[in-house]
Amino acid sequence: MSPLLPILFLNLALLLATMASGAEPEDHSRSVADLLARMTMQEKIGQMVLMSGYGRTPGPVKEQAALETAIRSGDCGNVFNVIGVAQVRRLQRMAIEETRLGIPLMFGFDTVHGFRTIFPIPLGETASWNLELMEQTARVAAKESSAAGLNWTFAPVVDISRDPRWGRISEGAGEDPLLGALVAQARVRGFQGTDLGALDTVLACAKHFAAYGAVQAGRDYNAVDMSERLLREVYLPPFFAAKEAGVASVMTAFSELNGTPATANRFLLRDILRNEWDFKGFVVSDFASISEMVAHGSAGDDSEAGRQALKAGVDMDMQGGVYQQHLERMVAERTIMPEQIDIAAARVLEAKFRLGLFEDPFRRCDESREQRTGLASGHRDLAYRAACESFVLLKNEPEVLPFKPGRKIAVIGPLADSRKDLLGSWKGDGEWEELETILSAIRRSNAEGEVRFAEGCEVRSANQTGFTEALEAVRQSDLAVLVMGESSDMSGEAKSRTNIGLPGVQTELLRRIKALGKPTVLVLMNGRPLVLEDESRLADAILEVWFPGSEGARAIADVLFGREYPSGKLPATFPRNLGQVPIFYSSKNTGRPPYPDNPTAEYRSTYLDSPNDPLYFFGFGLSYTAFSLSDFRLDRDHIRAGEDWEVEVLLKNTGSRPGSEVVQLYVRDLVGSVTRPLLELKKFKKVRLSPGQSETVRFLMNEHDLAFLREDMTWGTEPGRFRIFVGTNSRDLLSADLELLPADPSGAQ
Repeated sequence: MSPLLPILFLNLALLLATMASGAEPEDHSRSVADLLARMTMQEKIGQMVLMSGYGRTPGPVKEQAALETAIRSGDCGNVFNVIGVAQVRRLQRMAIEETRLGIPLMFGFDTVHGFRTIFPIPLGETASWNLELMEQTARVAAKESSAAGLNWTFAPVVDISRDPRWGRISEGAGEDPLLGALVAQARVRGFQGTDLGALDTVLACAKHFAAYGAVQAGRDYNAVDMSERLLREVYLPPFFAAKEAGVASVMTAFSELNGTPATANRFLLRDILRNEWDFKGFVVSDFASISEMVAHGSAGDDSEAGRQALKAGVDMDMQGGVYQQHLERMVAERTIMPEQIDIAAARVLEAKFRLGLFEDPFRRCDESREQRTGLASGHRDLAYRAACESFVLLKNEPEVLPFKPGRKIAVIGPLADSRKDLLGSWKGDGEWEELETILSAIRRSNAEGEVRFAEGCEVRSANQTGFTEALEAVRQSDLAVLVMGESSDMSGEAKSRTNIGLPGVQTELLRRIKALGKPTVLVLMNGRPLVLEDESRLADAILEVWFPGSEGARAIADVLFGREYPSGKLPATFPRNLGQVPIFYSSKNTGRPPYPDNPTAEYRSTYLDSPNDPLYFFGFGLSYTAFSLSDFRLDRDHIRAGEDWEVEVLLKNTGSRPGSEVVQLYVRDLVGSVTRPLLELKKFKKVRLSPGQSETVRFLMNEHDLAFLREDMTWGTEPGRFRIFVGTNSRDLLSADLELLPADPSGAQ
């Protein structure tokens, strides 16, 4: 075991111990061994092959045998992108009845943020800061996808990203490793439940291992080059958290890490995942990423790519055809040992036993359950709640929101009457045709008033011919609601952007409407932090709604009219301009930080043409009411190693409406053997309060909350001074100092 123990990942050791999912899985090793002893080499390799079904492929498909032929011959033991009980049963019957050993298939799908009921994109869900809610949405996604015959989801995405140019930031939990780790655990628990053999659970898959969110220039599939310290402090904790929650599978990243493609990276897959963390599940490549190692330049041909991937620890080849075509020959040539095949095949078979597929391969093939489960009313109610809690109120001056019904409202913008864009990328089996649009929901909510609509412009086009109609609609109205942002196909995989402002002429339309002098509300739909410096000056109110899912339109209308209230907090920083990217709250001070009273002074770590501060901070979000924090105290000003301590602060709703606030606790280590960030999130709590109500928020702390990866690359604490902060975002904070003393008065540790 490496001296870099799993506890090295932030302060997760105690936290994860209390939040891990269920008991240890049943040991199926004897059954697996008995089955392996009866299998041919071809049949074993077939268990290591994952092939796509009928369309829905996210990349180029290499020519190979037809899926059904591969199943019948034992060359394919796992299938993805086949959904629906009828199709699943047909292929499963083929595997059971038309192959020598009748080994059942595993069926996977990208159920990233819902299956039939689509929830807000993961970045949006994370903005709720409600872990229980995120576990519930994953639970519903598992129920719906399992009812359609599926038993494996390629989720959660646990990539940390601090570069909004990268389109897949929409699929993860944002920029912070602790928040990302807790979200990862919540979603794994939701997907897998406490028993993978239950009918309504699916295998989860933590992806993309690892550091995929740090690709150079924010360009998808690009290289990653970083120190081991940064990797371990920021990008690995969510994966470790998922492992501690019992995640059954891990997917490799498309990118390379420090010169080696992730799909052949022994340091990641063997040294860390297997040896340090003792991960017992199986590892699957991303789509054709084994064969893509040839293009990377790390392998001369597919055969060499397959050898490297298997030796590194990849148990299953997704859609690359490499294992299927080359492994058996390489075993015969002794370039790969038979034991390596046995180990990989055994891990896949173990998963199938845990799913109960050998007991009943058709256990998730019930048409009646399929019909009654998808889009059930309770599921839609949860989608509505998730959408409401994901919305982040970025601006509201002078309290334009919420609206009173009965007014004349102009609804403008290319996304106002769009159904498709509500769902975002990776929309599962969601059908946008059956959704209500934002325009329709506003009309229904304002039935006693008037609603005029004009598209005004398209999302990306430079065409301004629609401006005239839009401006006239605003002139005839009391106020304007502009629904703008990105279309749903502008974020997600392969959707990197170099300009992360509003595309097309949307900002210009906002500028023209603002000049009319009417109150103007900007409703933003997008899958990443955007540059909104102009928009923040022009709009009177800005409501960030992400891609809100199946019930997003209803939720937006209800928040606009005050039937619900926004309570979201940003999980990722919104920069002022592209030149600030990458930007994140937990930066370091440098040896020449800006002077607080003179931020433009020369020879400081500043820009000539921009403030250092972002436009909207991590953890930021307004409410329709007001909150105050007071009576902040630590129960002591010094502790010794091993002692617990308590932080408390009084939160009060000082406004006239109910609301929810997220109290956030940050720590700064003032002096360490290595430099530490200005702030690190350690705890948070979401609290709902009625007008005038108050609550004392308490956080129980311990030595682990002060630990870090020290100069010698061991995890632990160092005596010294710490600053403890509490606030409702990462900028507006109360603080108190704490001293960590040595373990005993003599100074010994």
